[in-house]
Amino acid sequence: MSIVTFYTYPSCTSCRKTKKWLSAHSVDVQERHLFRETPTRQELFTLLSMTSEGLDELLATRSRTFKSLNVVVDDMPLSAVVDLIIQEPKLLRRPILTDGEAIVVGYNLEKLRSLTKKKQLMKYTG
Repeated sequence: MSIVTFYTYPSCTSCRKTKKWLSAHSVDVQERHLFRETPTRQELFTLLSMTSEGLDELLATRSRTFKSLNVVVDDMPLSAVVDLIIQEPKLLRRPILTDGEAIVVGYNLEKLRSLTKKKQLMKYTG
């Protein structure tokens, strides 16, 4: 069974709410500090492949960091955007959870329930 990876930042309110929810529902996760253990280039491409909205789903476009860059992401090659994220992980929305097949970005109870329900079912049947 694949483990749920939880990319988080302790000061982030959504991350704290998600962590509390995961704990209350006894979901085992591999927690990764988003800024100290930034996703690798390959991990970012994998995360992007799981999104339904691509970069729009992962990028924190309303953040000060994003606005200060003064770039038009739509005009950049995807590989350049991924490199930019690696240099500035604050560009990512938080938290990000994945089991390697599905992704949850932000504090989204419906998607959290769906992801963890599948994990719990696999735990009891596998």
